[in-house]
This record gives sequence, structure tokens and C-alpha cells, in this order.
Amino acid sequence: QVQLVESGGGLVQPGGSLRLSCAASGIIFNINTMGWYRRAPGKERELVAAITGGYTTNYADSVKGRFAISRDNAKNTVYLQMNSLKPEDTAVYYCKSTLIRGTLTEHYWGQGTQVTVSS
Repeated sequence: QVQLVESGGGLVQPGGSLRLSCAASGIIFNINTMGWYRRAPGKERELVAAITGGYTTNYADSVKGRFAISRDNAKNTVYLQMNSLKPEDTAVYYCKSTLIRGTLTEHYWGQGTQVTVSS
């Protein structure tokens, strides 16, 4: 059974920092691309950052220079370090795993963790 369990969300003031974690089980973690997505109220879910099994990263323009994604394959965990948080970063943040094998794609989602940036 595949499980992606996010943690680390919460309430933080503008300019503050949070570190999200996503612990995975039931997948071959080190060959999956891991991503963080978010859905703000009234908006569609969007990609925030992703990291491949080869440690290549990509970021949404809105978070470049402020957020950093990393992974620890020994712990089957992906992280999102969020600095200089803004009210517009308020959203539910989701972890996603993606594995492409030829023409087949497997992906799984976590349940989400709420991040609220407010004074």
C-alpha cells in the first residue's frame, strides 16, 4: 500500500519560514520524481517544485529563490524548505510521487498539509 504523509504545515507570519516533509512508503522512492503542489482557495492546484531521482530540480517562478526542494533517499522523504513566506503562499500543500515506466505512469498523492501565512 502506497502512502505519502505530509507534515510541517502551520501558521507563520509573513517573512517567516517553514519546512514541509513528505514521508513515502510502498514505492521505490529513489527512482520516483517527487513534487510539491499547492492549491490556494479559489485556485487550481499548481506545481511548486519537483526533484527527480537524479536530483534535478525545477521550481515555479513564484517561489524561485525562496523555496528549496530536497530529498533523502535513505529516509524515503522529500522536503520543501520555504523561506520569506508571503500571504499568497497560503494554500494546502500536497506531495506527489511520479514514476514513468515506458508508456505507463504511476503517481500518488498525499493528503495535504495546510500552510497559512498571515500576521
